[in-house]
Amino acid sequence: MILLEKVAQARDRIKSVAVHTPLVKNENLSEAFSAQVWLKREDLQPVRSYKLRGAYNKIVSLTNEEQQKGVVCASAGNHAQGVAFACNKLDIQATIFMPVTTPQQKIKQVKLFGRGKAEIVLKGDTFDEAFYEARKFCESKQAVFIHPFDDEEVIAGQGTIGLELLESANKPIDYLFVPIGGGGLAAGIGTVFSKLSPKTKIIGVEPAGAASMKTSMKNGVNTTLEHIDKFVDGAAVKRVGDKTFAICKEILHDVVLAPEGKICSTILQLYNEEAIVVEPAGALTISALDFYKDEIKGKNVVCIVSGSNNDITRTEEIKERSLLYEGLKHYFIVNFPQRPGALKEFVNNVLGPDDDITYFQFSKKNNRESGPAVVGIELKNQNDFVKIKQQLKQRKISYQYLNEKADLFTHLIL
Repeated sequence: MILLEKVAQARDRIKSVAVHTPLVKNENLSEAFSAQVWLKREDLQPVRSYKLRGAYNKIVSLTNEEQQKGVVCASAGNHAQGVAFACNKLDIQATIFMPVTTPQQKIKQVKLFGRGKAEIVLKGDTFDEAFYEARKFCESKQAVFIHPFDDEEVIAGQGTIGLELLESANKPIDYLFVPIGGGGLAAGIGTVFSKLSPKTKIIGVEPAGAASMKTSMKNGVNTTLEHIDKFVDGAAVKRVGDKTFAICKEILHDVVLAPEGKICSTILQLYNEEAIVVEPAGALTISALDFYKDEIKGKNVVCIVSGSNNDITRTEEIKERSLLYEGLKHYFIVNFPQRPGALKEFVNNVLGPDDDITYFQFSKKNNRESGPAVVGIELKNQNDFVKIKQQLKQRKISYQYLNEKADLFTHLIL
């Protein structure tokens, strides 16, 4: 377990760069869940995520000799920005490895925060490949590797959020929801609360498609996942840290898995209702409230909003995933008779007045009685889906429902 004194020391180190972010009561969420729901706004940090805390604390703790050799990290997002920002402030050279597939927006942000102190190297198609190249480079140059989560100084830096929470809260916190990627944030905050607020139940939240902490806690040993859904890029890791796992297994009350579609619905809800922009990882904790709605009723609840580095080019995908999760978007392969008026009959007889065809892919074939078309339908009411299936069956229309066929759906739609 990280010592509480180390977290206090980290707070002194980072106070000149990291903002004491506000703890804000959210009236809409409080009313929806009959609780007192507060948001810890780490999206308001200078680099728009909490990662600055751990990165700066680690780098500033290095010896002069280590700083002169420069630092190295691997990241596709927030950790890279935190390292770049820290190195600019401390006048230290950083080499940051990012996957070749990293969006230009994120690369530009790292350059912006580094202001000439961050050299970006694009290597590999995935974070794991970039991570491997970064470690290899680090050894050859005898530089210091700044791990995104599995490091005591990084964990202590993230733990400073816990100290701020206890200072800002006007009464004891009953439930604290913390996002989990590699586990550094949960381990740091958990260290503080285990000592200063042991009655608080700490609920870790992971993306359902990258349940590395949940799986490890179930197995009783840190476990590497073979495959993950990378959509929640700020929290999708195949393996949590060994140090973070050792702490989290002792301090977490539970780990909740938030479906990626639910996370997308939360992103849109926060933007539309609160004018708050969050990235997928930043929406994790609020997405988990539905799964604890009975337990948190009447309680004092805090959700960590971890970051807001959302790429605007992902908006359409976020909307699509949200509609699919909410049961408002459905895809079919429909075998249409190859004659005039077939599509018109489908629209008039199968679809309701509020249903809309948003996707249609069909290629007419000669010398065939029927031909398949991929049809996407958007509903105003999820209950209308039952009526559509009834009409398809009643009119003996041959079809396949793609939403339940993950491989085929991905191949044809995404």
